[in-house]
Amino acid sequence: MRTIMDTTDPEIWFDEQGVSSHALRFDEMMRADVEAAQSGQRVGELDELVAEIKRAGQGKPYDCIVGVSGGVDSTFLILQAVKLGLRPLAVHFDSGWNSELAVDNIHNIVSRLDLDLYTHVVDWREMKDLQLSFFKASVANCDIPTDHAFGWVAYQQAVKYGIKYILSGANLASESILPQSWGYNASDAKHVKGIQKRFGSVKLKTYPLMGLFKRHIWYPYFRGVKTVKPLNLMPYRYKDAKREITEELGWRDYGGKHYESVFTRYFQGYYLPMKFGFDKRIAHYSSLILSDQMTREEALELMETENYPEGLRKQDHEFIAKKLGVSVDELERIYAQPPKDYSEYPNAKKQWELAMALVRVPMKVLRALGIRK
Repeated sequence: MRTIMDTTDPEIWFDEQGVSSHALRFDEMMRADVEAAQSGQRVGELDELVAEIKRAGQGKPYDCIVGVSGGVDSTFLILQAVKLGLRPLAVHFDSGWNSELAVDNIHNIVSRLDLDLYTHVVDWREMKDLQLSFFKASVANCDIPTDHAFGWVAYQQAVKYGIKYILSGANLASESILPQSWGYNASDAKHVKGIQKRFGSVKLKTYPLMGLFKRHIWYPYFRGVKTVKPLNLMPYRYKDAKREITEELGWRDYGGKHYESVFTRYFQGYYLPMKFGFDKRIAHYSSLILSDQMTREEALELMETENYPEGLRKQDHEFIAKKLGVSVDELERIYAQPPKDYSEYPNAKKQWELAMALVRVPMKVLRALGIRK
């Protein structure tokens, strides 16, 4: 037992020594890269990437896009980008669920680093109805309405300014584990539209929809906008990152990963554990264990602490019901519906898998010929 992952992931399996499939996958596919990054051995790759971003951004007001939510990963990333001499445009999708603390953290980021910030504010009438539709659908990933739109904002601004690089805060050091069974792909526009058509009462006229093809093929391969993950090329230790952004940017802690959003705090702290039995802390702490940032004993101790105080949960519960325009009792009745799998609603998973299979071979040929990196 090397992590604290358990059978709340229905797809997990263990070998004869009790090592989970997640740990085995990490050892086989990620450990070498993570250890190389943590020890500074990938700094040459990072330098090459930075040089290429600067070259591609010559003569433009910005050379890269960084999406900022106010969380640890994106805050640390944009700080490092500036230290590396890059000129990022900070972009933010205001889904209507930002905590006051998140707003303050984002303000501190852009003001202390002297950066421009573009914020896309969603049409709340559409967003509210879509969020309620996902609750009514009883699917696990009810945070899709926010996650889906974030990428759209980054690509739109990249195209507007001719920027070729989007920097993502996704990283293997703190996010190597996230069971697919705990939710569905937030990029699938067909899934979003299908659920809204089934349960919604408002047409999505301005909500930023972007399908799998446009997101993963059109923009990267035809428009040449690449999404890169610099945190995988540098030492990234979660506690150290928190300390650095606190000292240099006045960042303040939310008390949980991705708790910068009131909705995400509620979704991860209450909705998922209550309705599905999924506690994302297990995956986050297990990722930190595998990257040698936490011991299993420390993770188990943290699991015993109160992650979401009852008073705050009740406050968020009432706030979310009011903001969605329903009573607390009505929201509870919606939650009481049996859990549903994403596959019970329209989705493009099979089409996407086929498209990726078809595109994989020609892309390998292009890389072999030196035409595409």
